[in-house]
Amino acid sequence: MSGTPDTTAGPAAPTAESGATIGGVGGGRRRFWSARRVPAGLLALVTLVIAGAFLYDIAAVRAHRTAMSWRRDLARQLDERQLDDVWVLTGAAVAAALGLWLLVLALTPGLRSLLPMRSVHPDVRAGLDRDAAATVLRDRALEVAGVQSVRVAVKRKKTDVRAVSHFRDLDDVRDELTAVLEGAIRGLGLARPSPLTLHVRRPGRKGR
Repeated sequence: MSGTPDTTAGPAAPTAESGATIGGVGGGRRRFWSARRVPAGLLALVTLVIAGAFLYDIAAVRAHRTAMSWRRDLARQLDERQLDDVWVLTGAAVAAALGLWLLVLALTPGLRSLLPMRSVHPDVRAGLDRDAAATVLRDRALEVAGVQSVRVAVKRKKTDVRAVSHFRDLDDVRDELTAVLEGAIRGLGLARPSPLTLHVRRPGRKGR
C-alpha cells in the first residue's frame, strides 16, 4: 500500500459519444432560460400600485376634489430639493441599482442548477439537475473497491470529485475511479460534459 497522502488526476475532458447530434445547430448546448416569475410579478405589482394611486388622485383632481396630501408633499419636495441633495442622490442610486438588477435578470438565462442534455431532435430539449448528476456520480464512485466516502460537485467548469480510500493502493483507486467516472459522465448525456478533477486521499486520524 502506498503512503502517498494525496493523488490528483488532472482535468481530462470526456469526449461526446460518436454519432450524437447536438440539437440541430448547437441547439442542445444552450442553457435553459428562467421565466423570472417572482421578479416580474413584484415589478408588475409595484407598478400597478404606484400607477393606480397616481391615476386615482389625478381623477379626483379632475373631479374638482382636493389632491391628496402625499402628492402635494411629493411635488413640493421635488420642487425644493436640489439635484445634489442627499435624498435625491440616494433615490437615484436605488433606482439605478434596481434598473441594473432588472437588466441582469433580463439578459442572463438563470437556472444554473439545470444542465442541458444532448438532443437528437431540434424540437426536444432535456435538462438534468446538478444535484441529481452529482448523486449518480457519487453512487458510481462508491461502487469502486477501496472507496470509503466521496464528495461530488458538478460545476460549470469542472466536475470536482474528492474520494477517501481506506485500502488498496491510491494510484490503483485513482485509475479505476477515473475510468468509472468518465464513463458515468458520458452516460449522463450532457451537452457540455465538464472535465473531471479527481482527488483521492487516505482517511484522516481520529479526532482530526
